[in-house]
Amino acid sequence: MRKLVRKGVEDLVPYPPGKPIEELERELGISGSIKLASNENPLGPSPLAVQAVMNKVSTLNRYPDGSGYYLKSKLSEKFKIPSDQIILGNGSNELIELIIRTFLSSGDHAIQPFPTFLVYEKIVKGAGGNMTSVPLSNLSIDLKGLINAIIPKTKIIFICNPNNPTGAAISKDEMIQFLREIPGDIIVVLDEAYCEFVTDEKTSNGIDLLGVHPFLFVLRTFSKLYGLAGLRIGYGFASEMAVEYMNRVRQPFNANTLAQVAATAALDDSAFVHKTLQVVRDGLHYLCHNLDEIGLQYVPTQTNFFLIKVPGGGKRIYELMLKQGVIVRAMDSYDLPDYIRISVGLPEENERFIETLKRVIRYRV
Repeated sequence: MRKLVRKGVEDLVPYPPGKPIEELERELGISGSIKLASNENPLGPSPLAVQAVMNKVSTLNRYPDGSGYYLKSKLSEKFKIPSDQIILGNGSNELIELIIRTFLSSGDHAIQPFPTFLVYEKIVKGAGGNMTSVPLSNLSIDLKGLINAIIPKTKIIFICNPNNPTGAAISKDEMIQFLREIPGDIIVVLDEAYCEFVTDEKTSNGIDLLGVHPFLFVLRTFSKLYGLAGLRIGYGFASEMAVEYMNRVRQPFNANTLAQVAATAALDDSAFVHKTLQVVRDGLHYLCHNLDEIGLQYVPTQTNFFLIKVPGGGKRIYELMLKQGVIVRAMDSYDLPDYIRISVGLPEENERFIETLKRVIRYRV
């Protein structure tokens, strides 16, 4: 079998998905679990999106709109970018894959900071490419290090801003300087999955930078702010030429009907957006205040999640909290074994997390 597998695939480790909460509860003999592990919206999906889905269910015998006309029109109106510079995907994950399938050839080279979103390296290596990972500097992306890692075969540079899993963000001035130093024939993928949660006004906004570098791709998602993770719908901005090439590669109906109508409606749900941002900001304030009182270190964030340094190692604390019905993320796969990552939850979930964390730290074995 190994002889049949594409070069690079043999060394890949599958992305570590969590088990369904129901199955975990059955195995552990517990109930009422809360999940703070996947950076999801604790309020659920946008109500306007839910209603749009219900109204469209009866049309599922028809294929989706392969052009994504209404959603792209709405995005074009909102962001003042022509529709032919917008591409839709089955989550922003598919757009990452589309970029690699369109522009990366076997043997080509890509660069990423590390730790960062694990999918970049998996898709690059799965396509027969090579990845250089540049270590973070004080848990922030080392832009100079990324530039210094460029070699003649470099085709793509990935930057997640704010970065997952650290929550740190790059400023506009830093990003402009970086893009001006990148050769014009190298693609820069700017993944902004968490950009809507940013509170620091100095943080870079990819839409404002599309004219700075000829091959800049800005990726965003409806999974986080709008609560549509289960529908898998993302979007990206790039030059008209780049989008046209990606459209040659993508599947004709890659964005399903329900995802498209839900996303289109969610863009109008300003009340839900406001409530989500308020819940996240209030939750961060509560969590950080309590962690200060406990005496634990944490990493300041511009997202709806953050890292906490825990005694005994992240994996051990994860396992102990799991037995208490609180699901967090251990950071071993990100080479941060001393940390856990948590998403901001509802007020009662945040309170339960703090109380459970105090308990497992006090009685860990």
